[in-house]
Amino acid sequence: MTSAAAAAAPALAALDDPLELRAFTSFSADAQGRRVAESSLCLSGLHCGSCAGLIEQALREVPGVIGVSVSGSAQRATVRWDATATSASALVAAVRRAGYDAAPDTAAAARAQRLAERRSATWRLFVAAFCGMQIMMMATPAYVAAEGELAPDLKQLLDWGSWLLTLPVLWFSAMPFFSGAWRALRRGTIGMDAPVALGIAVAFVASSGAAFQPGGLFGHEVYFDSIAMFISFLLAGRWLEMAARHRAAASLEASLGQLPATVLRVRADGSTEHISAQRAEPGDVLRVPVGECFAADGIVTRGRTQADEALLSGESRPVPKQPGDGVVAGSLNLQSPVEMRVERVGADTRHEAIVGLMRQALSQRPALARAADRWAAPFLAAVLLLAAGGAAAWWFIDPSRAVWVAVSVLIVTCPCALSLAAPSALLAAAGALARRGVLVRRLDALEPLSQVHHLFVDKTGTLTEGGLRCDGVQWAAGAAAFGTPEALQARAASLAGWSSHPLSAALAQGTGACAPRFEWRDVAEHAGQGLEALDEAGRRWRLGSAAFAGVQACGAPQADAGPQVWLACAGTPLARFTFAERMRPDVGRAVTQLHADGVRLTLLSGDTPERARALAASLGLDAAEGGLAPEEKLLLLRRAQARGECVAMLGDGINDAPVMAQADVSFAMGEGALVTRSHADAVVVSNRLADVADARRLARRTMTTVRQNMVWSACYNAACVPLALAGWLPPWASGLGMALSSLLVIGNSLRLAR
Repeated sequence: MTSAAAAAAPALAALDDPLELRAFTSFSADAQGRRVAESSLCLSGLHCGSCAGLIEQALREVPGVIGVSVSGSAQRATVRWDATATSASALVAAVRRAGYDAAPDTAAAARAQRLAERRSATWRLFVAAFCGMQIMMMATPAYVAAEGELAPDLKQLLDWGSWLLTLPVLWFSAMPFFSGAWRALRRGTIGMDAPVALGIAVAFVASSGAAFQPGGLFGHEVYFDSIAMFISFLLAGRWLEMAARHRAAASLEASLGQLPATVLRVRADGSTEHISAQRAEPGDVLRVPVGECFAADGIVTRGRTQADEALLSGESRPVPKQPGDGVVAGSLNLQSPVEMRVERVGADTRHEAIVGLMRQALSQRPALARAADRWAAPFLAAVLLLAAGGAAAWWFIDPSRAVWVAVSVLIVTCPCALSLAAPSALLAAAGALARRGVLVRRLDALEPLSQVHHLFVDKTGTLTEGGLRCDGVQWAAGAAAFGTPEALQARAASLAGWSSHPLSAALAQGTGACAPRFEWRDVAEHAGQGLEALDEAGRRWRLGSAAFAGVQACGAPQADAGPQVWLACAGTPLARFTFAERMRPDVGRAVTQLHADGVRLTLLSGDTPERARALAASLGLDAAEGGLAPEEKLLLLRRAQARGECVAMLGDGINDAPVMAQADVSFAMGEGALVTRSHADAVVVSNRLADVADARRLARRTMTTVRQNMVWSACYNAACVPLALAGWLPPWASGLGMALSSLLVIGNSLRLAR
């Protein structure tokens, strides 16, 4: 083992420490019972789309790796691996063996990695530009001197000086092109660095031959100035691309990396102690000073303040907080010190869920990008054949121009712009949506979203706000035999606490924290119906819809309009709880905007058909279906797809999860159930319906931008390749054109981020 490797080994081993590991790794169990880890890594040293494929291949070769997703545009990787078969340090070591670098996707490591990458890129560009200027000075006499004015021995001396100054440009500045091409060839593929490296090598060899043996096989012309200019142009383009990517990553970290390192925990006697934020546990009481972020999700227990939740909801206005209100990790305390009771920490917090969604989206390789990668290899093979054919033709026409014609063809056809066309646009759009409060979990969803004809919308928690209130209770005949009204209401609230459904949450909160505790056994939630459980005496209680509680079977009075929940015991209906709900304030604007874009809206609800239709008519929706079970919602969605419609689903409850999975593109409200968010293509953490309409418009603009980028790349090659073959495009102009082409694609995509 070399000294460098020996020094790196302890640092890699530290990645396997459990406390360090959980900062960038989550754990779960698969169907076979294996403990599966999913790690997020920051990558560096990538220069084109093929680099992502090489890293992906290197990680897949590690024993125990289950799945890999690498994004060259975002320079991130998500790796799923068997925790009993390999380790995080083995993953990083595999990336380094492939010729790249990797670090845990945490803010500190990412910043250090970006700084090292920026310093290296800046030095490479400086060396190429500085040496290129000196080479141009030596090449100027040959350009400006009239025939016979420049002595042959003096010209040869200047050529030797240019050759000497070109060596550091090739050895240091151009090394990423040669190493990238070699890594691809070593794995049996042709990377996008291959034509660039080959063009540089051919031009250097031909120029060296002309410099040291004038009039020989390679003639009298040297191209050292063109080599230096081409490398400078290309490195400048990559430097600008890197700078834009680094700014986006730093901006994301600035908003996502706000959790404090330490927190003030309040002891039982009222005193406080400083502890690591990672040591906070549910039930702890924390004191949060003004200007600091909340380190966990919880409930305000003392004090009043305002919180900045822009990161979590896209809403820039401060949100008032008072005792009993919920606060989320990552939001900023703006007004006065408060105390909070911790409910969720670490990976369970809403903040970490958002970070996970962002990482997942950034590490994806969209289908459009994968298609471009599949075309890249045959395209590059055709380029090499075209360059060889052009050189052979010019060898018979004018041997002195054969070499630089081949070099120009190799350089001008490098498909960097094509490989950036889709990923740059999709990532820019995802970043813009995230700032508005819509987190895209699957970048491929932007394409079907732009084509959506029909949007199906759930009602409770989607069109309506989650803050329902129990505004009335009606007791059925015989309820007194099961307990007093207060005891039955407390029991209903206790059972409701086992569900995250908006109606259950409202019922549980309505009774208050002083409700007596009840022991429940065999608790089960039936999607779209309700909850059932056994009490301490073995009696079966049900809380849910009228049919689920057996209201019709027992002949109990039917419920009138409005959200409602029935309580039943041993098949006997006991009480009906009614609730008041409020429409979200932006529903009208969202409906108007979607209709203007030609989208049909249908309400899917478990309410009675009459109430669903009345609500749809009041909101201006196109249709409404009420009294639906989850299977019936799924059937309606499939019928629309069978008619050739591209459909989207917006929901929040557990019963919406199957419909989410069936839809062409799906949205989950940020306050919705976890299983619903996990099935959705995008999560509306802002809980604003207008953002869904804005997302569709941005998706349409994104696909237009992708098509513009691809058309530009195709037109650029169609125009420049004939010029290069005709001998009208020198190598330096080819390099400038290729760099400008890539920058134009990136700039066009960055318009989406505004």
